[in-house]
Order: sequence, then C-alpha cells, then structure tokens
Amino acid sequence: MFSLLSNITLGRPIAALLLLPAVCVNAFAAEPQPSPDVLSRTIQARCVKCHGADPDDLSGDVDLRSFTGKQSTADAHLLRQVIEAVEFGAMPPEDQPPLAETLQAQLIDQLTTRLHQAVTAQDTLPHIPMRRMNRFQYNNAVMDLFDLKCVVFSLPERMMRDHSRYFQPQTGKMPKLVSVGSRPMGKSQLIEPRLAGVAVIPQDLRAEHGFDNRGDHLTLSPLLMQEFLKLGKSITESPDFVPKKVGIWDTFFATPRKNQNAKRQARRRLETFLTQAFRRPVEPEVLDRYAGFVAHQLDAEVAFPEAMKSAAAAAISSPKFLYLYDQKSPGDLSTSIDDFELASRLSFFLWGSIPDQTLLDLAASGQLSSPEVLEQQIDRMIKDRRLKRFSDSFPTQWLQLERIISSVPDPDRFPDFYFSRYRDSMHMMLEPLLIFETVLIEDLPIRQLIDSDFTYRSHLLEEAYDALSSPDANKRVKGSQVTVLKFERVPVTDRRNGGMITNAAVMTMTSGPNRTQPISRGAWIAAVIFNNPPKPPPADVPPLDEKPKTGEEHLTLRERLALHRERADCRGCHEQIDPLGFALENYDPVGKWRVEYENGREVDVSGKLFGKHEFSNIIEFKDAILSEEQRFARAFAGHLLSFSLARELVPSDELALGAIVANAATDDFRMQALLKQVILSQPFLAKRSPAESAPPQLSQKVSP
Repeated sequence: MFSLLSNITLGRPIAALLLLPAVCVNAFAAEPQPSPDVLSRTIQARCVKCHGADPDDLSGDVDLRSFTGKQSTADAHLLRQVIEAVEFGAMPPEDQPPLAETLQAQLIDQLTTRLHQAVTAQDTLPHIPMRRMNRFQYNNAVMDLFDLKCVVFSLPERMMRDHSRYFQPQTGKMPKLVSVGSRPMGKSQLIEPRLAGVAVIPQDLRAEHGFDNRGDHLTLSPLLMQEFLKLGKSITESPDFVPKKVGIWDTFFATPRKNQNAKRQARRRLETFLTQAFRRPVEPEVLDRYAGFVAHQLDAEVAFPEAMKSAAAAAISSPKFLYLYDQKSPGDLSTSIDDFELASRLSFFLWGSIPDQTLLDLAASGQLSSPEVLEQQIDRMIKDRRLKRFSDSFPTQWLQLERIISSVPDPDRFPDFYFSRYRDSMHMMLEPLLIFETVLIEDLPIRQLIDSDFTYRSHLLEEAYDALSSPDANKRVKGSQVTVLKFERVPVTDRRNGGMITNAAVMTMTSGPNRTQPISRGAWIAAVIFNNPPKPPPADVPPLDEKPKTGEEHLTLRERLALHRERADCRGCHEQIDPLGFALENYDPVGKWRVEYENGREVDVSGKLFGKHEFSNIIEFKDAILSEEQRFARAFAGHLLSFSLARELVPSDELALGAIVANAATDDFRMQALLKQVILSQPFLAKRSPAESAPPQLSQKVSP
C-alpha cells in the first residue's frame, strides 16, 4: 500500500530530477524484485551510474549514493524530490521501461519512511517571519475594529461583488439566482459606501505560486511606514467617519456623561480598544502612554471625540496593529502557540481580519486551545458571513484569476468576446468563484472543483460557451448585464462543462491572442491542481510564434511544439507538462469547443497522466484526475496550509499533510473538513520563534 505521505504535492519544483538525461534510468542490471532493501538495490542498479559513480560529473547535480545503504543520510529536501519524481512519473522517462507497480509502491513506501525519519530527527518547523498585514487584511481589520458600516477603500483584489447578499454560510445553501459584480472589469464597481479622503496604500502582489499574505514579501519600509501613518490619520479624519457609520462611536468616541470622569473613561475605553487592536491584553505601560496622550489633549481643551480619534489613529498605525507575529518561544525548539496567537491565526485565515470579542474572551480564559472549544469555534467562524473574505481572497489567488485581466483575444478572430466597452472575461471570472463558494457553503466534496454537477451562468456566458450551451439557455435570465450580473445555478449534464479546469476563464487566461498555449495550460494544471509548479524555462528558449511559420501551416499545434522542444534540458519538463495542456486542446483561446484546427486537422488530446492513466478526451482526463483524488486533496490541502501560515511549505510539513488528508478522507474530502483539519494540524498550532528571529520591542511614541 502507498503511504499517505507518498503523494508529495508541496509545490516545490522538482527540476533537478525532471531534467535528468534519460540514460540515468537505463536498466544497468536486472530490475530488482520487491524486497526490504528495494530502495538501495534499485538506486544502485538504475541510478547511481549517473548520480554518484563519478562525483565530479553528477547528472543534474544530484548525488544519490546516500540512498544505496539501508539507512539513508539524505536530507528531507532531496528525499522529497525523489518521491515527487517517482510519483509524478518523471522517473523513469517515457522512453524508458516503466517501474512495475509493486516496485514503485515499495520505493515510495521506503522513501517516505526515510522522509519521516529525516523530518523527525530534528525540530525542523520553520519560523514564520514577522509580517505586516496586507492591504486586504488592513481594510478588514479597520472595518471590524471600528465596526464600520462601509469599506475603508475599494479593493480591486476583491474580484467579485455580492449585490444580493447571497453569501449566507449559516444556511448551508447557495441560492439559485445571484446578483454579482466584477470589480476589475467594471469601473462602476468602485461606487460603494467607503470613507472619503482616505490615503490608499498600494495593492500587495501575489507571490509566485503563492499568495499575497506571504511573510517574506510583506515588509515595512520607512517610506511605507509613513504612508500607514498618513492612512491612519486620514481614516479617523474622514468626513464620513461619523456616528452613523462608526458602530463603536457611542462606546468609544462619544463624550462621557457629565457625572463621569473623562480621563478615567478614556483609559477604560482604550484598554478594551487596544486589546482588540493588538489582539492580546495591552501592556500597562502601553496603556499608560495612550491614556496619558488623551489626558494631555483633554487638558488642552481638545474635544473628547477628537482626542480619542487621535489615539485611535495612532493605534491603527502602530507596529502592534500592523504586524502579525508570534511571541518568542523558549530556546530554538517549536512549541504550541498561545491562545491569543491561535485566535489571530484563526481569524486571519478564515476572516482575513482581527479576532472578534468571542475569540479574545476564550483566549483570555485559556479555553480556546481546548480541542472541543476549538472545533466549536471553527464551526462558528465557517458559518459567519465574514467567511466571505476567505472567498474573496483564497480562490482568486489559488486559481491565479488575475491573469484573465490582461487577456486580449484577437478582436478580429474572436469578436464575440468583446461587447460594447466590456469583455466576456467580466462574466467568465465569476463562474469558477461561484462554484468555489457553493462547494464551501454547502460543504461539498472537493472533487466538485474538478468535475462539478452544477455551475453558475449568466445569459451572456451561456451564449459564449456556444456548442457547450444547454438546450434551455434561451430561457435563462436576459437583459442588460454590465455592472450587476445575474448568474443562475444550472445543472451540468455534459461533463465537458463543470469544475475549474474546463471553464472559459482558465481557457482564456492560459491562451495567447490568436492560439491556445498548451504549455501554459499544462503548467497551470501542474501548479494549481497538483501543487507542483514546473521550473521556468531556460532564458534562451524562444517562444513559439502565435501564428504558424511558412511551411508549418499544415501542422497541428502539437506537431509545431514538438519541433520546438528538441533540447535535452527541455524534454524532461515537457514530458510532464505537455499531456496536461494538450488534454484541454478542444477548448479554443476563449473557451469554445472545437474538434479541429482552422487548417482542418483534427485536435488530438490523447495523453497519459503520471505515466499510468491514459486518456483520449477531456472526460477521460477528468476521470484520470479523480482516480488520483487523494493526490489532488493533498495538493489542495497544501495550498490551504500555505495560505493559512503565510509561508512556503517545507519538507517538515509532510507529516501534517499526511494527517490532514487521512482525517479529511473519513469525511469524503468535504471542503469544510479540509479547512478544519488544516487548522487542527501541527504546523498551524505550533511555532518556532528563536531569539534571533523574535520580534523587536514594538514601541511607538503616540502622537496625533
């Protein structure tokens, strides 16, 4: 049996092993029969000649001599690379005899056992670097802190607007008809209640194969710190920052009654406010500083609300508010996070914001980390409308949907893609997001993300699918759909439709202006669906021309690409990527179905997934992916874990991913089960914050 940890899908490139020359796996000896030392025997027989016989001439700079003994001294990173190469069919290459299934299973099992030993031999939990909130989190945190009845500023990173309050996770059901808007494609989506006069900060960019909350990307330069200072002040001084829009006005900003001591009231209010802003009880000396500032303002006859506004502006500009970090742990060992750290990890993962009062109260009483209480809180948070922020952030980045904004299909070849001043992509990008939200709210198995039996379509999008349109498309909601779009839930009866990998948005954003790009599509499948992004191509490899060269007009795209990938250092990656991309070739550059190219040649989508699942059409390709459901679940869990921890995953996360997948499997890999298991995992509940990496003393002179 394969170990759960055999499906390595952490997203690290396996380039060194993918690009190895074919000779490295030639059968230099008879293939070993399964045995307790099958790993060392197989490596010795089929690999060491190229990866160790001559230490000065190692293929791919990979030395596998350490695998030839019964006790491997290989590090976790190399072990993971080898597992990935075998599991993803990179070794042996297509032109070499494949490994017998039983032998492959034993190899993976023994490699996984050694990986266990490598990651448990020492405390390898990585330190999560101190990082600032990104712009999305800052907006949410300020809204929650002041209980604002509007947004701080409009966010283009929110790709879908809810115009009908359809997102009600507590119901466990998505409505049949929703009204939504697309911010990046519609300028009118900027028209929403927000604070006037706020100094907007730049949008944070998504890390390559990652997310926009990554700790190694979210630094705070002196210049940006100045911008946050301006931002905090502009928020509380906005003409819209008034009692009607500020939910905590009466309990924080309003002038105390005449029989109340204003300075004492200010200190009491500040203690509650700063505890929520800083996500843990405020230190007495910090409270003294803020209360002393307000007292000084009051002595200078500044009105009470204005003095409190200045203190609030200082608080939301403070490093204690802006930075997310763990308290220093003893020594250099990993320890459990405290309850306040747990409250923040929960809230920033699921709500993209600061903890609410319930989480802080449970943390203060030391109850939040209790398994029973923690599970109750996870369930409560998943049913809260603030979960919409998770939907506004995670799926768009996981699917890399920002790429569709720059897609420009040739208007002469694809005139139907453009209508009036708008584009079909305005509708396209909303379909996969609505599928994701349905899987999330209705707690469906994540296989629906691959092959859903439903989808959401606008009338225009239904027409855009052309041959894939259902017979009753003309009965659907019609009319002008430019700023507010009506999407209706419809059943999927043709499996060429449905899920994430065959929707028009993905097909369009992975194509060029005139032709599809199978390599881009294959790389997208590898990175998004299997969390195994390929290495970037060599810089000196010229791209394939959009249009065929003279003499190539009669060739299929597969044949044209074959002429352009004869280099030995390209072949390894293409053997893994190309079958994934060509599987989608029946979809043209804007996602319409086709069976032949313009030159009359038939589209060939046949291939083999992971060197063992043959397919000849898109339905068989989906079936191949679903036959590897555990691998997809592990990959998706890896994306979730990386997003929740705001860091890249490392080999030591393998143990946790194995447990997440095993536990979620008992609940049919349902979406909410995966979210819960990510939260209950060891990396989520632990930290390693050595002295040299501990956050500095976060002091600030409070000033208006």
